[in-house]
Amino acid sequence: VLLLTLSVVAIAHAELCKPDAQNAFKVRLSIKTALGDNAYAWDANEEYLFKAMVAFAMRRYTSRSTTQISNVLLCNVTDRVSFWFVVTDPSKNVTTVPGSKVEAAIRMNRNRINNAFLLSDKTLQFLKITSTLSPPVEPSTPVWLIVFGVVLCLIVAGIAFLVVAGIQQRKK
Repeated sequence: VLLLTLSVVAIAHAELCKPDAQNAFKVRLSIKTALGDNAYAWDANEEYLFKAMVAFAMRRYTSRSTTQISNVLLCNVTDRVSFWFVVTDPSKNVTTVPGSKVEAAIRMNRNRINNAFLLSDKTLQFLKITSTLSPPVEPSTPVWLIVFGVVLCLIVAGIAFLVVAGIQQRKK
């Protein structure tokens, strides 16, 4: 009975964890691009951290502490660090959490996930999940000061033109 149960779970895991599954999301990481010489190797510990961060995001989103690390399944991990992941339902380990809930949880906690891996939205890509908008960039010089400078320059140029034109007209 135990062997039969384990084989059913293994078959269900294989069905859930396949590329282009209904609730599966593809992830691409560009660690060398982001960190250069300080890049770390993607290994089992990093995979564990990723699973923990996704479980954390699901817990924060649903406000329930039922999602465990074992509910996050990684599939087809490649050497160039891309993989698929699904989140299984904690109550029934053979069905997945709807993709809309996973997407909302990832979007809500995107900054925390990026910071955990020292990456940004461009170097840690969830392909089916649109990236969150970054805060607008504040220029070092206030906009009003630039506008004031341009207007002042135009006034000074106008006065200089009038003075030079007046001097030339007097000479004639």
